[in-house]
Amino acid sequence: MIMPRILADLPEDDIKWLDQLAAKQGKSRAAVLREAVAAYRPQAPLDWIDQGFGAWKDREDIGDAVEWQRRERASSTRPWDFDYPEVRAEFPDLFDAEDDREHELHKAWLAENGRELGDGSLLSDKPSFAPESKAPNKKAKRANP
Repeated sequence: MIMPRILADLPEDDIKWLDQLAAKQGKSRAAVLREAVAAYRPQAPLDWIDQGFGAWKDREDIGDAVEWQRRERASSTRPWDFDYPEVRAEFPDLFDAEDDREHELHKAWLAENGRELGDGSLLSDKPSFAPESKAPNKKAKRANP
């Protein structure tokens, strides 16, 4: 293989570091640079979805990866989320009495305001809550002083 030479300007500190690395690895400076360029340059176009697909399949520390992910998502559920009761039923150990108290307070507030759990949520199958506007009429004429 024909390898053309190149001239590259590098800071003195980088040259010192490169020489130390080459000596430590028992290689020439040029060999280390060739390896760095080869590692930096992708060998083929990467399809990142294909690259990442199944990346956790052999992990033993988390058990079933899908179940682990579902549990992680469930752990971010809050007492005022519309799906709190379902998530709480599926993962009871993630929630405590304080969460339940907050959930009941939220439901009471909703009831006081003529709403119910899920109103206005983008993830709910219930229609969005659209209260009547109570904003002042901006077209009302002001009295001239």
